[in-house]
Amino acid sequence: MRDPYDVLGVSKKASEAEIKKAFRSLAKKHHPDTKGGDAAAHKKFQEISAAYDIVGDKDKRAKFDAGEIDAGGNPRGFDPGAHGFRGGGGPFGGGARQGGGPGDFHFAWTDQNNEHGGQQGFSAEDLFSDLLGGLGGRGRGQPRQGQDFSVAITVSFEEAARGAERRVQLPNGEQIDVRIPVGLRDGQQIRLKGRGGAGRKGGPPGDVMIQVSVAAHPYFTRDGRDLRMDLPVTLQEAVVGGKVPVPTLTGAVTLSVPAGSNTGSTLRLKGKGIPASGAEAAGDLYVKLVVTLPDKPDEALRSFVEGWSNTYDPRARLR
Repeated sequence: MRDPYDVLGVSKKASEAEIKKAFRSLAKKHHPDTKGGDAAAHKKFQEISAAYDIVGDKDKRAKFDAGEIDAGGNPRGFDPGAHGFRGGGGPFGGGARQGGGPGDFHFAWTDQNNEHGGQQGFSAEDLFSDLLGGLGGRGRGQPRQGQDFSVAITVSFEEAARGAERRVQLPNGEQIDVRIPVGLRDGQQIRLKGRGGAGRKGGPPGDVMIQVSVAAHPYFTRDGRDLRMDLPVTLQEAVVGGKVPVPTLTGAVTLSVPAGSNTGSTLRLKGKGIPASGAEAAGDLYVKLVVTLPDKPDEALRSFVEGWSNTYDPRARLR
């Protein structure tokens, strides 16, 4: 596997924020859902996810930088060829190719490295345990938990705010439906217990860890459970007041703009933020008014302003 820093296109001195930003950008670009199920995109996406699994984890990154583990997350120093497990003339016979005849073996050190599903072959842990078991050691017959799968997905702002259900493809090719909880935040992880690789020798199955990125919204920004937005209003609406439509997560509502409103005036729509979930109450939507002139010159407005006797100084406080 390639160096995870090279895969993500960052330097070894990159901050956690820079690594996360690079991962999100590449994950969005190569996500299989946007490529019509293209096999090359799926393989590239797995490589990106595997790289982030190493350098995006503080402990794994430290071990990788110290040379304790390799780019696949496996301890350095173990050479399967030294024990006769390499294809060709090894003591077990056969080659290391997948799908061969009797005596053929296939080894996959991590699920991310096995593009055919991760359930075939052995992990490094399996290999050591089987060696000990074969020599009469204590590893014989011990149950072992299955592999954990790591998947990265991107959801829309609305899906994260209101909750949704998404179909996700696992590294082993299986597709499962995942519930996106109401109010999910960017960067949060969903853990599906027992949905990973099958356990060995009666052990429990692994888990699925889904790293979720939330796409930006054209005009909403999130502040805890609250939402914020800028709302353009006409000069007339700002001066004399009026009722204007405002978009929300559940559809447009009518907002009363008080007469004499100025740019920066903020109005609150109670309960129109992130919906309530569990013990958390619904947030509010804070609307900041932005007085906006027409895109094209308005001669009537120009004539009115030219004839208007200005009696106030908006910059008085700056003196």
